[in-house]
Amino acid sequence: MDIRSNADTTAGGGSIAGSEAPTTATPAGRDGGGRGEGGNKPKLQLPASCEPPQPGQPPAKQLVWIVFGGTGHMGRSLVKSTLSHSDLVTTVGRVFETTPAQIATLNSDSCLGTLCDVRDYASVSKVMEKTLDRFGRIDCIANCSGYGVIGACEDQDEYEVRNQFETNFMGTLHILQASLPYFRQQNGGRYLIFSSTSGALGVPGLGPYCATKYAVEGLIEAMLYEVDSFGIKATLVEPGLVRRDEPAEITNSLPTWGHFLIKPASEAYSHATSPALHAKRMVQWLGDRQPTSAVKCAELVWQLGHCSYPPLRLLLGSYAIESIRDRLRSVTEELEDWKHLNFPVAPSEGEDGGKGGEGGEDGDGQAGEGEGGNIVVEGTSPDGGEN
Repeated sequence: MDIRSNADTTAGGGSIAGSEAPTTATPAGRDGGGRGEGGNKPKLQLPASCEPPQPGQPPAKQLVWIVFGGTGHMGRSLVKSTLSHSDLVTTVGRVFETTPAQIATLNSDSCLGTLCDVRDYASVSKVMEKTLDRFGRIDCIANCSGYGVIGACEDQDEYEVRNQFETNFMGTLHILQASLPYFRQQNGGRYLIFSSTSGALGVPGLGPYCATKYAVEGLIEAMLYEVDSFGIKATLVEPGLVRRDEPAEITNSLPTWGHFLIKPASEAYSHATSPALHAKRMVQWLGDRQPTSAVKCAELVWQLGHCSYPPLRLLLGSYAIESIRDRLRSVTEELEDWKHLNFPVAPSEGEDGGKGGEGGEDGDGQAGEGEGGNIVVEGTSPDGGEN
């Protein structure tokens, strides 16, 4: 649980795929984010449209962060990044994974270490109270906590499914409900909620986990409409295939695949090519070769905390971009293929406005009886309102 500064690694490279991958230098002012040391590596930078902190300049304000899941892979990198930029942070470990003595070693003038079970609202509230007692305010809350079971939907028992929902969905809801009154009172606050590519597409072998992330995404989207007038903003961070990206000498008790339990498959799903084993094959095949750098992701998430106009979603890594784009393209194509069931087909040239032909309408505005007519559910009007 070393939280030594990563200032030398977060600044280099213009891509989040590989912490040491060389990048081609570009003319001054055209790389959108300044240059790293030596002038041969453009600094990672969010788009100028969201007004992120400028490279080489301190941010306008020192923020106070709470990072739930701060002892996990992504959370640990985010804590390092915030401290390297001179922000203040409360890093929150899991009660059944980290001892009080271990978390106490993280305490410093700029960092408070504490433990929490996000499944328990009272435990989350205590984190808020401790942070306010120590730093006097809260500006940004990041939720990196999460838990998943890798296995077929049929193979996961009720306890395993409920535990994923309690951690991923209810944990996020507890964080929101415990902090929103404070953010409303100060008329401002920022949430950075770590979702996943699994919150945008179904992954074989991760069914219940995907369901929790879909639920989190719906929760955050709905909440944003409710709290916009209070100056509260939120971003769903969707990383894809992120490696630990830490020095080899750091002792890490977590497995390569983080807070995931790989459950043995039942006989029906145990053959080598079973789609239900897709997620298991991926994590075991990739190992530490995931293409996306956790350190560089953390740098961009830190910028999110300081930017003026954060996006609703921030996708991190080429896998996240490509897989979610393919998913959205598939949904769009399916909508186009089936939309004729819900919209009338334009009448052919020369047809009068009387009896509807194929998809036409009669003089009373009712759907024609020919093939291709508009389907209108009984009891509703065509625009979705009640008759």
